[in-house]
Amino acid sequence: MFQTFDSVSDPSLAGPRVARLRAWLAAQGLDGFLVPRADEHQGEYVPARAERLRWITGFTGSAGVALILSDRAHLFVDGRYTLQAAQQADPSIFSVESLIETPPPAFMREHLPQDLAIGFDPWLHTIGDAAALKSAVEARGGRLVALERNAVDAVWDDQPAPPLEPVEVHPEPFAGRLAKDKLADLAEAVGKAGAGCCVLTDPASLAWAFNIRGNDVPHTPLALGFAILRAEGLPLLFLDERKLPMRTEAYLTQLADLMPPSALDDELKRLASAGTKVGLDTALAAEKLRTIVEENGGTVVSMADPVRLPRATKNEAELAGTRAAHRRDGVAVTRYLAWLDRQQPGTVDEIGAVTALEEVRRKAGEEAQMRLRDISFDTISGAGPNGAIIHYRVSTATNRVLGDGELFLVDSGAQYQDGTTDITRTAPIGQPSDEMRERYTLVLKGLIGISLLRFPSGTRGADIDAVARMALWKAGLDYGHGTGHGVGSYLSVHEGPQRIARTGTEKLLPGMILSNEPGYYKAGAYGIRLENLIVVTEPQAIEGGDKPMHGFETLTLAPFDRRLIVAEMLTAEERGWLEAYHARVVAEIGPMLGDEDRAWLEGMAGAV
Repeated sequence: MFQTFDSVSDPSLAGPRVARLRAWLAAQGLDGFLVPRADEHQGEYVPARAERLRWITGFTGSAGVALILSDRAHLFVDGRYTLQAAQQADPSIFSVESLIETPPPAFMREHLPQDLAIGFDPWLHTIGDAAALKSAVEARGGRLVALERNAVDAVWDDQPAPPLEPVEVHPEPFAGRLAKDKLADLAEAVGKAGAGCCVLTDPASLAWAFNIRGNDVPHTPLALGFAILRAEGLPLLFLDERKLPMRTEAYLTQLADLMPPSALDDELKRLASAGTKVGLDTALAAEKLRTIVEENGGTVVSMADPVRLPRATKNEAELAGTRAAHRRDGVAVTRYLAWLDRQQPGTVDEIGAVTALEEVRRKAGEEAQMRLRDISFDTISGAGPNGAIIHYRVSTATNRVLGDGELFLVDSGAQYQDGTTDITRTAPIGQPSDEMRERYTLVLKGLIGISLLRFPSGTRGADIDAVARMALWKAGLDYGHGTGHGVGSYLSVHEGPQRIARTGTEKLLPGMILSNEPGYYKAGAYGIRLENLIVVTEPQAIEGGDKPMHGFETLTLAPFDRRLIVAEMLTAEERGWLEAYHARVVAEIGPMLGDEDRAWLEGMAGAV
């Protein structure tokens, strides 16, 4: 199994751990410390060693920050994790605050006591975040103090060692371009930005630029490291040599000068001292990198990571690979949904449901001779009220039977060498209520609305997010997460900068893959989410129109449950989209199914 079900959160541990941290801070003359869920690369995916927020609070979500003061503590999470944080963090120690409405800088401006010294680890906060924190603390008469040693590390006795998983070459037929050609384009981009070099801090950028993959973080094929791209000359690549098999090392030495990660500081000091202008992405790069450059007489050029947009706009080989991955994955998910429907209510639990899904994915990969490399995130397997916890992770402590009359929400994905998948379906266990069917249909209307959308060049994710919410809003309902995130090509299942959300400011460009996943969650009762992956298409003329329009191609191939659809609530256009989609699913994956599963699919794909 790629997923474990151990309970990794124990709120009772927070008390003594917070007490030890406070004692250490007091000895350093500090009044508080900020603990983000982050590592030196500022990514969503972190190794066990960097799970400091989990260790100190018990909260296991993928985004959050704790502010621990001498007499109080606050845990900031977004809308996906409000219920989870309340369950996992000891309320006698932590108040749960909104990471979106009152992020730490805004919260501290209003609530931080006067004249405090607040410590932070400059490796774990971006340049932009550190500036906002400094302004907030100083507005209260205090000081933001950069620490040489992380305060949590100082009291975490059994902290795991850094990962040393092997790095492999990602073949050109899947990557679509040779790394040397990518690196040449990136060097040109660095020069055009007015910098002599640029530091790549995002491991996904390293993976894409050098055509490599690793296994240093859960479920995402990343090798943790840094690179310095130079406008002139070979890049510098900072990877632990213990991760490099002979073949990989021989490949990389043709592309870059290889150096150990410990050499990054000295190399940046050398470049800064020589007057080289150093490009840093202030939204991604650690504050520590800025201070190294500026304290050694260098100049920081604020520039976006030059890899992000090329990585997000998939080439033809990457798109062909992801289409193949979705056909294969569609076979697996359809077999799974058909199997689930044959089980009697009360006979399957959430862990059993996850295990069965991973097994059908393995089998589908073997049949297609493209093995399942990993799942793309811990499967969200939520029965009844657990489905209302947006990023629920089933454990032996929370495992629940799929009961009669409930909804079951399963959000899962796979990592194949040719593509990354992410799909959510909600299924009825027994007979659903009229309310469940109505709200499922409202969510489906939002998904179809995005799928049908045509939009002009320059449109951003923020411009279309409301389309997915319109039917829910009219009913006085909403959901507390974005509608869509970017997805990589055998990379991160959550990839930026593209997204469909109120905060989605990046223009949607052809080749960008996004999720389309509206939802509805009734706390203590059930959750509904439906998710397909989509890719932005080239603009095409519309008969009688004045300008070409982009649209979306749907990649995911698996049925929606017709028993949960109230047909009368769909417009003719929505019904037409749904019937055409189901006909395509039957045509593309039906021949790869056995008789029983194909008959089930054809039943689900019938007219609503």
